[in-house]
This record gives sequence, structure tokens and C-alpha cells, in this order.
Amino acid sequence: MRTTALMVRWLVVTALLASGSMSLAQQSPPDSQKAKEIVALVDKAAALVAAKGKSAFAEFKKSDTEWRHDDVYLFGNDMKGTQILNAGFPEREGSDQSKFKDATGKLVWPEFVKVAKSSKGSGWVTYEFPKPGQTKPSKKWSYLKAVTIDGAPSIVGAGFYPE
Repeated sequence: MRTTALMVRWLVVTALLASGSMSLAQQSPPDSQKAKEIVALVDKAAALVAAKGKSAFAEFKKSDTEWRHDDVYLFGNDMKGTQILNAGFPEREGSDQSKFKDATGKLVWPEFVKVAKSSKGSGWVTYEFPKPGQTKPSKKWSYLKAVTIDGAPSIVGAGFYPE
């Protein structure tokens, strides 16, 4: 009887430690200047989209601006998964991204929706995606924010490659 009680306690402690370590799993990139810049960029883009709707997209696509430089660019999707903006990969605009899997097989769209529908309406998702002009995937952190674009619930985001 005493052995059973000790075994149960050990299992409970082990389960608590395991769940605690899972809750400590990184849900955002390491605190960095680049991460802060991406959050500020997406917040500013979301405000501009709220004011101008899709007409703001033309600004977002201009190279060598605050919106698009180096390997930083904005993207947006409606809540069905259709890519409505992709300044880094414009050929993806109009395509259904709801079933997109990254190089590791991770289905990315459900993660985007989870972030957009969270109580904050914003947050980070990590996945493997090529840098603009490349085909080999790299680790990418994207910050996403729920927005309304021309009356339709949508998501706007941008990311960075920590390497």
C-alpha cells in the first residue's frame, strides 16, 4: 500500500514537472531589437490598413522602405487562408495558404488563426520558410495581428530570420 502511494506521488510530481517544462516552451523569439522592430512594423501596418484598407498594400510593396527592406516584408491573409498580400513573394497572392506546410511538415495556417483568435489578437509563430530570393527554408519567426481589411476579418504579419 505504501509503495503504491509513493508510486502515485512520483507519477504526479513527474507529470507536473513535464507539464511545467512544456508551458515554459518558447512561444516567442528571444528578446531582441529585431523582434521589437517586427512588432512595431506590424502594429503600424495594422493601423494603416484599418485606416486605408487594401489601398495601403501598394505602400507595403515598395522596396527599400520601412515596410520592405533586407529580408523583412509584410504579408496578409483573409481568415479563409487566401493570401491577399505578400510583398516578399508576390506570386503567392491570391493563393490558398490554408493547407501550407513548412519544410518540417508543420501546418502553418492553423497556428496563424490560433494567434489571431487569441485574447490578445496577436502573437508569434515559428516555422521554416525560404528567405526572399532563396529556395532553401530557414527558421523564421513571424508576428501576426488580427485586423479588419475592407470589412473582412484578416491577418497581417511580418517576420524575421534569426540566423
